[in-house]
Amino acid sequence: MPEQPFEVRPVNWNMSRDKLRAVRRAVFIDEQGVPEELEWDDVDDRAYHVLATDDEGNPIGTGRLQLDGQIGRMAVLREWRRRGVGRRILTVLVDLARKEGCSVARLHAQTHALEFYARQGFVAVGPEFDEAGIRHRAMELRLQPEQLELD
Repeated sequence: MPEQPFEVRPVNWNMSRDKLRAVRRAVFIDEQGVPEELEWDDVDDRAYHVLATDDEGNPIGTGRLQLDGQIGRMAVLREWRRRGVGRRILTVLVDLARKEGCSVARLHAQTHALEFYARQGFVAVGPEFDEAGIRHRAMELRLQPEQLELD
């Protein structure tokens, strides 16, 4: 099957809210059964957001980065999984964390996704825990500061 093109880019929450929320609603609320009141919080207004879109501009994935290096709300529509969308979203979020000067990127991985994050260099820390009725485990990635190239 030929690869379908997609784009991943940082976006402004206020300007892209409907697209970001549509993906999160489809994945977390409709598919995984996360209660709606747990999905929406006041962090969105203060976080970086990344949006993945198909070649027609339709939203297919998202993720966010809090200023302290916490990555979360990573979601990819079912039909786009295993095509590199999640990996690209995570790469953009980690790059943003590095540019913000974070020394560590942290996330709460659903246990079924531990291997995905481990392949990207994240290491599990601490025991499993329940978040929104889903088993998770904390993971971390130590970041090297972005090196400035001097002439």
